[in-house]
Amino acid sequence: MNGNLPNILTLARILLLPFFAVTIIYREFEIALLVFILASVTDLLDGLIARIKKQVTYFGRILDPVADKFFLITSFVLMSAYGFTPKWLTIIVISKDVIVLTGSIILYFVTHSLKIEPSFMGKVTSACQFILIGLILLSLNIDETTHIHISLFILVAVVTVISGLHYIYKGLKIANAETS
Repeated sequence: MNGNLPNILTLARILLLPFFAVTIIYREFEIALLVFILASVTDLLDGLIARIKKQVTYFGRILDPVADKFFLITSFVLMSAYGFTPKWLTIIVISKDVIVLTGSIILYFVTHSLKIEPSFMGKVTSACQFILIGLILLSLNIDETTHIHISLFILVAVVTVISGLHYIYKGLKIANAETS
């Protein structure tokens, strides 16, 4: 990892997380938005640089989605704790990730290998979740009384559930192929 800029950017995103959490807890929404934008930029740059400079590593392929999950789960927990997102959506987001993680662990024991490959649907889900958090932060900076329409929460929930079901389907397919 020494000198691998994409992995350093991913680690920086993880290190931004406590600052982001503190800004939400202390209702410093302008700073929270800036930290969120900085984290989002590091997320875009790490993948782009890794591909362009051919610095894709196994460590980075694992660390990047973990960093995203840390950021998203922390965001949803805090946003629901302060009433900015519905608690049911946070439960859906966390449940999907717990189910996918548990399925990955089970697959590892069944197949004796671990292939972490985010699906297109998984990437769409993460993008939708990040966009929702970004919109909430924007609305909090415009006017704290501004609320996101329920249809956007429902859309993110539906996309999250579909992604979870897709990962379950893929996992079962791999497990069945291995045991056949």
